[in-house]
Amino acid sequence: MGVVNVTPDSFSDGYPDPAAAIEHGMQLLRDGADILDVGGEATNPRARPVTADEELARVLPVVTALARHGRVSIDTTKAEVARAAVRAGAAIVNDVSGGLFDPAMRDAIEGVTYICGHLRGRTLAEVFRDESRPVGWQEVAAELAERIAALGARTGDVWVDPGIGFGKGADPATNEDLIRHAGDLGRQLGRPVVVGPSRKRYLRRRLIESRGSAEPSEADLDHATVDACLAAARSGANVLRVHNVALLRAGLIAYTKL
Repeated sequence: MGVVNVTPDSFSDGYPDPAAAIEHGMQLLRDGADILDVGGEATNPRARPVTADEELARVLPVVTALARHGRVSIDTTKAEVARAAVRAGAAIVNDVSGGLFDPAMRDAIEGVTYICGHLRGRTLAEVFRDESRPVGWQEVAAELAERIAALGARTGDVWVDPGIGFGKGADPATNEDLIRHAGDLGRQLGRPVVVGPSRKRYLRRRLIESRGSAEPSEADLDHATVDACLAAARSGANVLRVHNVALLRAGLIAYTKL
């Protein structure tokens, strides 16, 4: 799953110009992406919230264009945006909040694949304010089960995402435990698992701690992302969400030949 952020304030890799976002998505397809995850609202601790109208203006031209060439996911926590993006061609709704941010999401995802993400809180500010306690994979599994049950029978195919970095902070051990048990999570819930460690804060901290050096480069983070994704794949993850598809694709090709 390749990341297509149509945003000016994503923590990495934002393309606020729709034409640039479309070209980036096409390049990700050429690099080997199976799914393009289009998002119009950043979800990092420093991002500002946007209205549904602003989010729609950003993503709809991109979803419409890219859906002609590949499988598109809409990365949103808003039911209104999800409905419009599905009408524009999106086949998947990727909701990092698992329906917590917008209760109307329950009725917006009928008949489509839904990625139920894990976090705690009703806004991003709440999520990132409460990062003091480690979250184990079994807690995540139990809370995701509750979210899926609350969504009811309207959902089509449901995938789950342990929400790397969302409310787990930059603590490497907590996030690595979720990656290490991605397969256990999927087996316990009976669902495909999506893992998205790409360039996350915990990787940055891990690299700084292990090397005792300055801020890692984007290339450093991408190589660390590949290692994290291979660990997730070995555990049993089904979908890997990344910024640098070409590098992960090369790593996966080598990994599957071992």
